[in-house]
Amino acid sequence: MREAATGGAGDRARDEAEVFAYWEKTKDLVDQLIDIVLNYRQSGHPGGSRSKVHALLVLMLSGIMRWDIRRPEKRFADRFVLAAGHAAPAVYAVLAILHEALRVKLAQTGDSRYAVPQAETRALTWEDLLSFRRRGGLAGHAEMAGKTLFFKYNTGPSGHGAPAAAGQALALQRAGAGCVRVFVLDGEAGLTPGAVHETMNSAWGLALDNLCYIVDWNDFGIDAHPVSQVVYARPTEVFASHGWKICEAQDGASWGDVLWTLRTMVEPEETGRVPRMACLRTQKGRGYLKTGSASHGSPHAMNSELFWATKRPFTEKYGATFRNDGGRAPEGPEAIEAEFRANLEAVIEVLRADAPLVDYLAETLLAVGDSVPEEMPGCRLGRGASPFDDDRLFDVSRMPENLFVSPGTRISNRAAFAAWGSWVNALGAGDYGRPVFLASSADLAESTGVSGFGKPCGAFPGYGVCGRAGTTEGVVLPQEITEFANAGISCGLASVNFARDPERAFDGFWSVCSTYGAFAYLKYGPFRLHSQLVQDCPWRTGKVLWVLGHSGPETADDSRTHFGIFSPGVTQLFPRGHILNLHPWEHNEVPVMLAAALRLDVPIVALHLTRPPVEVPDRRALGIPSHLEAARGAYVLWPHDASCPPRGTIVAQGSSAVAGLVEILPQLRRRGLNVKIVCATSRELFERQPPAERDAVLTPREAAGAMVVTTQARRLMRDWGFDPRSETYAVSPDADDRWRTGGTLDEVLDEAGLTPARILDGIERYVREAEELRSCAATGDVGRLRRSESEFRGA
Repeated sequence: MREAATGGAGDRARDEAEVFAYWEKTKDLVDQLIDIVLNYRQSGHPGGSRSKVHALLVLMLSGIMRWDIRRPEKRFADRFVLAAGHAAPAVYAVLAILHEALRVKLAQTGDSRYAVPQAETRALTWEDLLSFRRRGGLAGHAEMAGKTLFFKYNTGPSGHGAPAAAGQALALQRAGAGCVRVFVLDGEAGLTPGAVHETMNSAWGLALDNLCYIVDWNDFGIDAHPVSQVVYARPTEVFASHGWKICEAQDGASWGDVLWTLRTMVEPEETGRVPRMACLRTQKGRGYLKTGSASHGSPHAMNSELFWATKRPFTEKYGATFRNDGGRAPEGPEAIEAEFRANLEAVIEVLRADAPLVDYLAETLLAVGDSVPEEMPGCRLGRGASPFDDDRLFDVSRMPENLFVSPGTRISNRAAFAAWGSWVNALGAGDYGRPVFLASSADLAESTGVSGFGKPCGAFPGYGVCGRAGTTEGVVLPQEITEFANAGISCGLASVNFARDPERAFDGFWSVCSTYGAFAYLKYGPFRLHSQLVQDCPWRTGKVLWVLGHSGPETADDSRTHFGIFSPGVTQLFPRGHILNLHPWEHNEVPVMLAAALRLDVPIVALHLTRPPVEVPDRRALGIPSHLEAARGAYVLWPHDASCPPRGTIVAQGSSAVAGLVEILPQLRRRGLNVKIVCATSRELFERQPPAERDAVLTPREAAGAMVVTTQARRLMRDWGFDPRSETYAVSPDADDRWRTGGTLDEVLDEAGLTPARILDGIERYVREAEELRSCAATGDVGRLRRSESEFRGA
């Protein structure tokens, strides 16, 4: 059990009023830095930044949060997530003051204890404030990168920080480091998104008693109305209704009230295993001379009378001298930056001149930093060999035979995913004493195969479910309809790295979450932020497996509200190299493609699966390639007959699309339809193949004149290179630009044009009518090939 400290080394012997006096002056310094930065940048959020300063300083200096400003990578340091990401200026200003105290002591003493490793790239100094909201400088919202690794997630969009923080708390608990806390700082307007309520439910159900939520309650968001006029319940009532432990400070600007409230929040509980919440009543824009919503996103005009008025109390109290005090804004960027720099340094000089304050801050930071344990006996991760270095995860030849089924078996590809999941976690349990994946689904764990990650495999009994519905050893999160939270939790837990050298290795958990393909858009936000974090954070992170469990129109009976035809396109809205999309069409391709994708250094893998069973083909009897070819991202399912003139190329993707084509293969030869059929399983995997191997499957010219057969919207196949006019011949559920209806699987596929007979009709039309398209592609006539789709259709 960790001890709740009251401060740094020797603080307990100090008079509490003396400590509060240090905090008060530090707060004054921070306020001035916030104001000056926003004045000269004319961008940012002053109101919420000022109102959170008391909470930040108590959290960072009291010892309630164990962290090390010198080494933000420490494995067992508490995490800080700024859910109110717009308040980043407050954190920047605090870090600038604290780093300056260390820098002064290092210069005075030469003592390496005050040094920050890689200070040039990791220490946020007051000079860095000049780069606020500039390219390559301090970001406008919280980002976990470079000099802001104090942030433990990328935040800013409301509702995105809460689930990521819950995921981090879960990863810590499941690793055996549950005494490490995750602190979240938010405002009451940030509690209104549904994702936060999803997280409140999830955190209680998962028994995350190491999740500590601090709410800056100032009753205003961005617009003019008070939050309390449009939201019925108070923040304390909202959290209490979800089973959280509640603490409240009536005066969030009182050091004693804030300290007592945060201490009470983290006190150990004998029973309950409930997450914690502290509510601090504050004023938005405290001391800024405009309050409430008016202070949210609009600084005072540069060097305006009101701006200079916010400097008066500081100059009178501490004797600071600001350049151009009371004067008009300088003209030109160079003059503005010179005055900006001079006035930042005027604040810093007040700190440098106060030796006792510098000593207090520096010594407190050392003491709090040294309180972070280097080792944690109960933690089972980061101790040696890692399953992520085990080639069995990525080598199909070393996978057990029972992950594959015999030809003729009618089985869904989601069943292969479930079997693979149970094998992966059994491997982790048997050889590494820990699971590889933690998994969640929106009350669809069985339906989408995610439940397999907790099920038995061979002699291994399975990990089962975690949280209140299961055990502390469980791996499947018992989630309800919490789509957004599931995605955020999955990303947050994958960001926790227990490796001793997090820049070189990852040791934590990979995550998986699933839903219908139709609802994929509900998960995009967290995955987008995670992709950005992975790009810029120097620490390695885990992978997230995003399962679109029922893609295409094959959900049939559920009808159009559940058809994943267009929505899966959100998985393409990432920079190249940030995500891998996998489209296995039958059971045996699933483990093969997962092995190929997870071997690569790509943070997100989107696995598109379907619900109905598909017959596993006898590939040898049909003369089609092995299921192992799926790992290449595309393979020639059916080649041209070399003895006849080629009549075009078919690019096919999706279970019903490829299964329908396989069924009509014998008829293609009989009808003289000499087409080449390419099974497209993953564009991203295909692009990673050598050029010669790609051309052996699908040349750019073949792709330009190709016909598409797909279970998703035809526009989602454009990355395969075909000309827009090819869409005229596409066989897809949206070929008539209408939403499909519903019914039996056969009825839906018939309406979508995806029965074998309808696919055959489409190929005959393509071969008969699209000679010009193929001719342009063959000759490389770009001018003719790139006529607009509307012109082509109109002709």
